[in-house]
This record gives sequence, C-alpha cells and structure tokens, in this order.
Amino acid sequence: MEAMTGGKFLQKFRLYETRSKFYLIGRDKSRIHWRVLKIDRSEFTELGVEEDPTIYTENECQELLRRIHEGNRLTGGLKFVTKCYGIVGFVKFLGPYYMVIITRRRKIGTICGHEIYSVGKSEMIAIPSVTVWPNMAYSRDENRYKHLLCSVDLSKDFFFSYSYNIMHSLQKNITEKNIGQVYETMCVWNEFMTRAIRDHLMNTCWTVALVHGFFKQSRFSVSGKDFWLTLIARRSRHFAGTRFLKRGVNGKGRVANDVETEQIVFEDTSGGIPTQMASVVQHRGSIPLVWFQETSRLNIRPDIILKPDLDYKATRLHFENLALRYGNPIIILNLIKTHEKKPRESLLCAEFAKAIHYINKSLSDDKCLKFLHMDLSNLFRRHQCACTVEQGGIRCVGSN
Repeated sequence: MEAMTGGKFLQKFRLYETRSKFYLIGRDKSRIHWRVLKIDRSEFTELGVEEDPTIYTENECQELLRRIHEGNRLTGGLKFVTKCYGIVGFVKFLGPYYMVIITRRRKIGTICGHEIYSVGKSEMIAIPSVTVWPNMAYSRDENRYKHLLCSVDLSKDFFFSYSYNIMHSLQKNITEKNIGQVYETMCVWNEFMTRAIRDHLMNTCWTVALVHGFFKQSRFSVSGKDFWLTLIARRSRHFAGTRFLKRGVNGKGRVANDVETEQIVFEDTSGGIPTQMASVVQHRGSIPLVWFQETSRLNIRPDIILKPDLDYKATRLHFENLALRYGNPIIILNLIKTHEKKPRESLLCAEFAKAIHYINKSLSDDKCLKFLHMDLSNLFRRHQCACTVEQGGIRCVGSN
C-alpha cells in the first residue's frame, strides 16, 4: 500500500518547532522505524516540505533532536508543540499556509487485522513564524476563512485507517493488487488538502485519508459461533450538499448525496484475521436526472423542476461510472412515489423510467439496466414494509 515505509506505517507523531522550521517526528506502532519531516517556516507564499530519507532508531532520533536544539539555541532552540496522529492536509487562504493535524483519535473497529479510527480532535497550526508575517493575527478576512474551515467538525463521522484502504470495498482491497492513488477517489474528503504534500513527497506516509459517513462494528453469536458485523457508509465528496440545495445529477454524471454502503460479516477467530468473509455493497443517490427545487420559507415542499438533458447524457454518464466501479448488470431500485394528488415525485418517476428505456436501446443485453420500482410510501400505508430485492424483481413479505 502507498503509506508503507520500509514495510511499516507511521502512526504516531510528535511536532517540534524552531524559529525557521517545524520538525514532525513519525514512528510506526512497534517503535522500530522513525522518520523526520521538515516544514519550512521562513516563507508563507509557498509550502516547503522536505522528508529526511533516513530511517532512524529511537535513540538516533533523540540524538538528532538534541543536535537541532543545540544548533538553534541562540534563537530559542527546539520546542515541543504537540503530539498528533497524522496530517489532514495543508490549506492557504489569503496569507500563509496552515497545517491541519489530528491530535486525538479513537479506535472504532478492526477489518482483517487493520485498525480503524475516528477523529477525536483536530488542530490548525499556522506554518510561518510571526516574524515572517507579523500582521497575520490581525487580518479580518483571514480569520473569517479560518473560522469557516474550523467550523467543520472532523470529530463527527470522519474515520480513517493507516494500513487499510477504508475508502474502498473489501472486494476491491482483496482482488485488486494495484489500487493506485487511493486519495483520488470519490470518498476521500481531504484529497485537495493533501495534494500538495503528496505530489511533493510522492508518498502518503505523513497524511491520513479521511472518509466521511458512518462506521459501526458489532459482535453477535449464531449456533455457538461468534461473528463480527461491520456496517460502513461512505459519502461521496462529489456534488455533496444539503437537502433541497443539491439534487439530481451534474454534467459529470455525479449525483447529489451519493452514498456507498457496505456490510461485512466475518467469523471471530483466535488469530485475528478471518479466513472467510462476506461483503455486500449497496449504492444510493439522488435520482440521476437534471432537476432541482427552488427553496422558499413559505413552501415547505418546493416544486420539482426538471431541466432538459439532450439524449440523457448526464444520466448515461452516471451509469457508465457505476459500471466502471461495480461492473454489470446494474439493478436500479426506484423508491419514489407514483400516485400523488399534486404531481411532484411522480414526475421524476415517469421521466426516470423514460430515461432508462432510452439508454437501454443502445446497450447490449448483458449490460442493460434492470429497472425495478417500488412505491415505498404506498407500501408503508398498506403495511407491506418488509421487502427483498432479488435478481428477477421485488418480493414483499409480511403484508397484512
């Protein structure tokens, strides 16, 4: 995997500073491999990072820090800043660069022996020394942008792993030997913030890939055997937004509020790494048509407005993207209403069926989209809530 350093992953870090540089000391879990990252503080218009190619022992690293302190004694020496658990990224507004780091983490689960963590606390640290840009603290606009970024609470629903590509499904991690640039996927939310350091160092030793969504792991027993059930929801960073403000599909085929949900089941074994696992992946998103809603405080149910999409290009591109990610056939389960006093969702339902029919005319039989419809609201009113989706269609059970 990308983050490997001599076969080890850096997991714990200590940040030190002199007047001219930050020194980030990283080590692996076994405390055998120690690395050093230098960050220049003398320039605020450009990001200057340099990775020491040497792999140190703990004693060698302590000796290096001692020498750095002695060499900077006249300007205040080497000072400890904080311990941390990885770099979230670097960001620049109007003035200097800032470094966002994870200062607290919490273990939330394990997959195939790989530990999964959530963000407990994060911190934003200005890179340049105040002697380089003394007016930094007094910039009104700068503080406003800082406040906006800091208002994103990373301790809510962000998770990561040092050794497991949590942004990918279990199947992709197991079957594909060369996954490539894992940060440049739809589920890594700090891709842009880490781009500068990744491109410069050509590795991901110092950064963590943050996934936004949901992670829960529970243990249960069946017939005397213990199993682990893991539920992961990964939100796409593309075309994400709040309800009503982001709807439908954009020109790149990306739908609003795109979520990939994975359920993993494996037996609890004494060795820690299971030999048999089961994984099911389900994908959900906004109806892949070009549509929107005009929000109004006076109308709690805004009208749905469909925009023309010649030859359903955006819809077609959306399903082409799904086929690349998951393969064929693609089974579409449409849950929106078909019967309404005032047509709203039913407009989308009719247009969606029309779009699928149009796209299927140009596809081979093995690649045709399988369109299944279930009016979920109507089924709830009729108490037909327990339904299963099968290859051939929908089967409702438990109806009264």
